[in-house]
Amino acid sequence: MTILITGGSKGIGRGIAERFGADGAHVLVNYVSDEAAALETATAVEAKGGRATLLRCDLATVDGIAQLGRLVREQTDGLDQVVHGAVWPHAVATMEVSVADFDKALWLNGSSLLALVQELRPLLTRGSAVFHVSSRGSKLAVPNYVAIGAPKALAESLVRYLAVALAPDGIRVNTVSCSGVLTDAVRRVRPDAEERFVRMAAKNPSGRNIEPEDVGAMVHHLSASDLEMVTGREFFVDGGLYSGTD
Repeated sequence: MTILITGGSKGIGRGIAERFGADGAHVLVNYVSDEAAALETATAVEAKGGRATLLRCDLATVDGIAQLGRLVREQTDGLDQVVHGAVWPHAVATMEVSVADFDKALWLNGSSLLALVQELRPLLTRGSAVFHVSSRGSKLAVPNYVAIGAPKALAESLVRYLAVALAPDGIRVNTVSCSGVLTDAVRRVRPDAEERFVRMAAKNPSGRNIEPEDVGAMVHHLSASDLEMVTGREFFVDGGLYSGTD
């Protein structure tokens, strides 16, 4: 089994990488700048019995997507799973975001999903699965989240279009979303993240917050070959947090 995870060196991406590593998968971990975190993730994957390959590449441009495609093809002639979790965590108020910055966020946090799948299409075969990682901020106006949430709403729409386009070839495309995970990106968006997450844990009917491993478990479950008719959908991991009214 071979899986590519963009933005795979930290947080949710690392949680997914470790889960598939436990199956002995070859995990291709894309990252941009934090080499120390990437090496830690590779070590963790291999400690669980998997094989890790680090692919340093910036997906902020079309050329970056093409570069990633070349790096992936050097490692494998087929991909079983692709998880697109790369994000530019640009924290800014709606009325303060510049058009230039929003365009940059719109690409990496949204449109790049389409470019990535098009680039990797020759490596996807019947049974392959593509996942887009999203969040509640794609549907609700979260403070300082417009440059992440609005582009992710675009990507969620692209998931549906890609699912229909690739279904005849037996390739599935789904969105996996979750309630807050205390990642570096969240800390950048919410300066009070630590205190906020204590309150969230107390409010969650399951008694705790979501961890990267929970998202990894969901992606792993949805990657199962016998779920061939499950495509174009969003699956939420929140422990019941968003189902309550309090």
